[in-house]
Amino acid sequence: MANGGPVEHGYPHLETVRAAVTALYQRLSRDTIETFSGSVAPADVAFCDTDDLHLGAQRVAREIVRHFRLPDARLIVGFREMTHAANVELAAGPEYFVELNDRFRTHRRDIGAALAHEVAHVYLHRLDLSFPTTAENEILTDTATTYLGAGWLLLDAYREDGVSSQKLGYLTPEEFGYVLAKRALLFGEDPSVWFTSPQAYTAYAKGMGRARRDGQQPPLTGAGWAGRRRYAHDRRHAAPAPPSAAYSFTPDRGGRLRVSFPCPTCHQRIRVPVQGRVRARCGLCRTVLECDT
Repeated sequence: MANGGPVEHGYPHLETVRAAVTALYQRLSRDTIETFSGSVAPADVAFCDTDDLHLGAQRVAREIVRHFRLPDARLIVGFREMTHAANVELAAGPEYFVELNDRFRTHRRDIGAALAHEVAHVYLHRLDLSFPTTAENEILTDTATTYLGAGWLLLDAYREDGVSSQKLGYLTPEEFGYVLAKRALLFGEDPSVWFTSPQAYTAYAKGMGRARRDGQQPPLTGAGWAGRRRYAHDRRHAAPAPPSAAYSFTPDRGGRLRVSFPCPTCHQRIRVPVQGRVRARCGLCRTVLECDT
């Protein structure tokens, strides 16, 4: 939890974020992900200063548990002085003990954001889905929280001005915006209407720009003129793709050239023949892509 200190910006964890989205599709399937088409509603996690602290925290926890479809999971929420925003004890269940930073006693509107991340930890624990390192696992958790409809709370908890700052989670604000944008493009959702933080709106707009560029890379037909020209050059000479390009060329067993590139939805690599206009269907997320190979 960044509290008054500098907030990291940009996309330093982008490859891990993309790997996390792929892992979600591999573990859950497109059909299961579509059951999360509705995000956590602001009214369901609203927390007024007049609400009882412990009863209110338990109510919000139940709503987020319900969102993640964990009907038999019970969160016991407490508060203590600590460095991080929150912590959950990942035992066998069905009861899970969550500790929230004492800061949330007086910053109650962000309790939902902190609990969303911790409930996602429980969800991934039950799925037995994890990444090798602690840092990568936290990025996976933030990505899953956001892609499955509760992470807009984490981005909305980001606030920064000339004298103070606050950010929850391990992704940068722009990376949260990127994952939110991926979700918005998939479900036709506009989470920006729920933001109370103007900085969250700015980060989401930047993330949306980055997410849209994923669908504008060659050999997709939405690629821009410069990218198409470079692609044609690389294809003609069967040259190695430049470092900035996501595509690569390899011959098949018959010597015919094929191009591989990441799916703009789930980032699983797709491999198709180099033969002009072709319609490709991602085998993982089932997205149909128009390509000019």
